[in-house]
Amino acid sequence: MNRILSAIAALGVALSLHAQSTRVLFIGNSYTSVNDLPELTRQLALSMGNTLAVASSSPGGYTFQQHTTYAATQNLIDQGAWDFVVLQEQSQLPSFPPAQVAAQCLPYAAQLVGQVRAASPCAEAVFYMTWGRENGDQQNCAGWPPVCTYEGMQQQLRQSYLQMAQDNSAECAPAGMAWKRMRAEFPAINLYSSDGSHPSVAGSYLVACTLYSTFFRTSSVGASFTSSLDAATALTLQQVASSVVLDSLGTWNIGVHDPVALPQHTDLGGGQVQFSQNSTGTTAHFWNLGDGSTSFEGTFTHTYANSGTYTVVYVATDDCGRTDTSTFTVQVLTAGIAEVGKPAVSVTGDAQGLVVVNTGAEGILDLFDLQGRRLSMHPIGATGKEYVPLPSGTAVVWRFQTGGGRVGRGLVVIP
Repeated sequence: MNRILSAIAALGVALSLHAQSTRVLFIGNSYTSVNDLPELTRQLALSMGNTLAVASSSPGGYTFQQHTTYAATQNLIDQGAWDFVVLQEQSQLPSFPPAQVAAQCLPYAAQLVGQVRAASPCAEAVFYMTWGRENGDQQNCAGWPPVCTYEGMQQQLRQSYLQMAQDNSAECAPAGMAWKRMRAEFPAINLYSSDGSHPSVAGSYLVACTLYSTFFRTSSVGASFTSSLDAATALTLQQVASSVVLDSLGTWNIGVHDPVALPQHTDLGGGQVQFSQNSTGTTAHFWNLGDGSTSFEGTFTHTYANSGTYTVVYVATDDCGRTDTSTFTVQVLTAGIAEVGKPAVSVTGDAQGLVVVNTGAEGILDLFDLQGRRLSMHPIGATGKEYVPLPSGTAVVWRFQTGGGRVGRGLVVIP
């Protein structure tokens, strides 16, 4: 038990250190470099108790295609050990016609994600959704009418960034949608610089809040760092960004790589409980069984010494240390309390299947496979001999319980 407690304590320390120091690489262009978005995000996180180590490659106007071969970007990617890599495409390209996006954007988004994962297998790729220009993209309006207005351009950007996230099992930081809500609900707060394209300080702060909630899945409301903004404006930006992200995590594909804890349990009678799991994305398991016992197995049987209701905590963990936890209760009735004696029943196997001979009270026969999954239930009369057809070679765990609570159990292999 001391070894187990030590291992759990060490894991807790490791996870705590990981939470306090997070490495983030920004890959983009002037929408990232203006107002130094990486530094804004770092200072915002620090004021919330999270330490970020940030790096950036963001030459003006750069596309994903250019980044795939740009030495500065590739060198940063190759450093490895990134927790998050933020990917921001050239501001207009994702709003262009779908065929053009498919040819000039999507393949290079995938290539960058592949390069990132080759160097940092546990990194989360985060596509930073940008915003429509203040009055639409007048430069390309004649050839592609959907971008003639802010609303039309924003819709195209949303569609393309979500496609990039979904196609690459990556996350999306929906800064563009936070921008849209701000324009609708708080138009007095100007998010644009004088060119109607690049962000003002308020716009960049809104993006930083969006990224913070995307990384940590928690609200940025209350952050003491407000850059050059007044407290009331900063609070509004925090509230809107947090709401847009946290109200729709599934929409933004946030948590796409999280393991899912799906524990199962079966009462085998006599205080024995079969525990198993059908979790996804999981390579390690931890069970606290509620009676002071623990297990690191995926499937096992545990015997409780006393009857009662036990709270079981199951933690599923993947290779990158991401976890999911499920808590549930099991009700246990031990043989020593439930029965005065075992029921007068015998269960054997022959060529036809199970042979059940009962010379006592009627009851229910439950059959389970070796993983603890229930196969079938059969009412058994008070006296007599009954057959349950099963194929040759089948191994089953059986449990017979009378109406009075007496329990018998065993294992049979059909010859």
